[in-house]
This record gives sequence, C-alpha cells and structure tokens, in this order.
Amino acid sequence: MALARSLLFAALFYSATVIWVLVGVVASLFGRGPTLAVVMSWVGLHRWLAAHVLGIASRVDGTLPSGPHLIAVKHQSMFETLEMVRLTNLPVMVMKKELADIPLFGFMTRRYGVIPVERSAGAKALRNLLAEGKAAIAAGRQVIIFPEGTRVRPGETPPLRSGFAGLYRALGLPVVPVAVDSGRLWGRGLVHRRGTVTFKVGEVIAPGLKRDDIEARVHAAINALD
Repeated sequence: MALARSLLFAALFYSATVIWVLVGVVASLFGRGPTLAVVMSWVGLHRWLAAHVLGIASRVDGTLPSGPHLIAVKHQSMFETLEMVRLTNLPVMVMKKELADIPLFGFMTRRYGVIPVERSAGAKALRNLLAEGKAAIAAGRQVIIFPEGTRVRPGETPPLRSGFAGLYRALGLPVVPVAVDSGRLWGRGLVHRRGTVTFKVGEVIAPGLKRDDIEARVHAAINALD
C-alpha cells in the first residue's frame, strides 16, 4: 500500500507542479504578489496530498517566531523544504543554484525570491549569498537556510557549511534552529510511509556570537531529533 500511495502522490503532485509552474510564470508578469499567491497554493497542494494520499502529518514542537530571523533547518527530505514555506509564511530560501536554473521552474523561484548558491564558486558564491540575504531582509522576509548544505539520512550529522556562519555574521539576525525527522518517513527512495513529521523549534540564538559558538549551538539544535 505504501508503494501505491507513493506512486499516486508522485503522479498527482508532479503533474500538477507542471501546471502550477506555467501559471506561476504568467502570474510573475503581473508582479510579486500574484507569484507569491501561486507559490502558496502549490505548497498547500503539497500539504494536502501528503496528508490525504501519503498519510503524512506534521506537528511543530515549539513556536516559530515572526519578524526577521535566520531560520536554520535540518534537511532530510523534500517535505520540509515546502512545509517550511507554509509554516513561516513565504520566506526567502537558500537553495542550490542547479534548482534555480531549471527552465521555467527556476524562473518562477527567482521571481518568488530565493538565494541560489553555486557550491563550486567559492568566495564568489559567499559574496552572492550575503548580498542577496541582505536584500531579503530589506524586503522584510525571513531567510531559511539548510546549514548542513545537503539532504542527509536520519542519524547523519555532518558539520555545517561555511556559508551559514558568513550569512549569520553579515545579516546580524537571531537564529531559529529547527530539527526535523522527516527522513524516517520520506527517504531518498520512491516509497514514503505513513506517520507524523516533527519540527522541533530550538531556542532562539542571539546575533553576534563567534563562529565556533554559533555553529556548535545550531548543529546541536538541528540534530536534536537524531
């Protein structure tokens, strides 16, 4: 049954995504407002299908604060990348440049507001990350980053990428660490299992800490569910 539900989810979600992207490209011609509305409806579709087709619920342990924050999230699956957009109300998201370069989809994500990072670009990538992060804050939006830099399996706790500390220092924002255990249900394969994904919101960390301190505290907090 899990395989059947997963296949049905994939067929419905990815087919609908093509339609949503096309609608989003057209909507983007009329400004950011219509683009944001399309993105929120797409995220809502994902949430509905995850709940009613896959049987995956989510719960938030703690409170996600409003206002300008840098939100550091554990990354185990696609689930949290879309669910965090819903939970934090249209944040700017740091993402791989490869995703932002996908035809049409990439155009829409850039119109929505993402910070594409080219991992092989070194110092140039960091400069772009900082510049676009500051632009996001100037627009009054929160910034979400997956500080380990890539999706990992449950139990894996790689060190944080250097870009996180640079962004933290440059933006001067408090950090909200969020642990996620989605990998138990939504792994790298096709089959997704029923259950509840927990988002554990850690204690808000003040700006201005030294690199070793902020990295240690965020690393511990986002791995609190492993």
